[in-house]
Amino acid sequence: MTAVDLIQELNIDVLKAIDHYVDEGKKVIGISAPGVVPEEIIHAAGLVPVTVWGAEGEVVEAKEYFPAFYASIILRTMDLGLQGKLDKLSGMIITNLSDGLKGFSQNWKRGVESVPMLYLGYGQNRKIEAGITYNIRQFEKLKAQLEEIAGEKISDEKIEEAIKLYNEHRKAMLEFNDLAAKHLNSITPSLRNRVFSSAYCYAKDEHLEKVKAINAALKDMPEEEFDGKKIVTTGILANSEDILKIFEEFNFGIVDDNVLHECLQYETLCKEDTGEPLRALAQVFADIEGNLFLFDEKKLRGPIIAKKVKESGADGVVYLMTKFSDTDEFDYPILRDDLAKENIPMHMIEIDQQMVSFEQAKTALQTFADVL
Repeated sequence: MTAVDLIQELNIDVLKAIDHYVDEGKKVIGISAPGVVPEEIIHAAGLVPVTVWGAEGEVVEAKEYFPAFYASIILRTMDLGLQGKLDKLSGMIITNLSDGLKGFSQNWKRGVESVPMLYLGYGQNRKIEAGITYNIRQFEKLKAQLEEIAGEKISDEKIEEAIKLYNEHRKAMLEFNDLAAKHLNSITPSLRNRVFSSAYCYAKDEHLEKVKAINAALKDMPEEEFDGKKIVTTGILANSEDILKIFEEFNFGIVDDNVLHECLQYETLCKEDTGEPLRALAQVFADIEGNLFLFDEKKLRGPIIAKKVKESGADGVVYLMTKFSDTDEFDYPILRDDLAKENIPMHMIEIDQQMVSFEQAKTALQTFADVL
């Protein structure tokens, strides 16, 4: 099979994934964005983690719990919970990494009683020893909750095994990113996103094998000349089918990203065989750079994106800003100024999972394509 065939076969429907694993007799743990939860502990417990990033569509029942000006990812995820579409989950992990997520955690606890809320309260001063120690304790608490759900203890050996598996998966995903950038005619933005979106719908060992097969198929293909505009994307989400189709209409090729939903979560490896796996996982959280949800006194996101642009030969950056995400909005002016200093063109587009009209985004991207 070709790489395109393999990608098109991937499942990107989280609800179908939950049904599939529950039907297999497995317990499934939901994870709310952003993607910094130590999934290795979940995997080590014999549970299957799936990440729920909301869903396209109108907000209905969540309006009773949140104001209208709330990040749509949270609103749509809450809707799925209130509508009973996530009832088969054995738990939902929600972090404290934004004001929006803090409110989400409490509303979930009150409104979705059928799915236990597992709160992961990170310490944001994450690089100092006190912060690492604090986050280890948070992981210990999560581990105890997962042990209760699984009905068995989670050994350090199992977590060490999971760390190695997840490191291998991280490397495979970054390899796919590099290979996709060399085959921009075949691996369109929609197909590229399908690989990243599918990662949330499979147990990691299963997804790893699928990505390895895709990478092998891409390696067998000759590298392609691309006559369109090469871009680096940034933001929380870049999985809107309508936005991706607009990218394709104006011949944009994504050569790299700083997107939480995509490469960003794979760029920091976990130390293996340390004998202290929870400390190793807390160190990963300390070492992550360029994540808009994590405290960063040095504001490295701009320089990181600038480096990606230069190394990939990109023509510019498209910032896909999640509407009403205060964290995302606060970062924008800093990032804009950082890229301007490097003479890197950037265009910002607001996205929302409730969007029904994309004409404004289409006009903006057409203008940006002309500028580039």
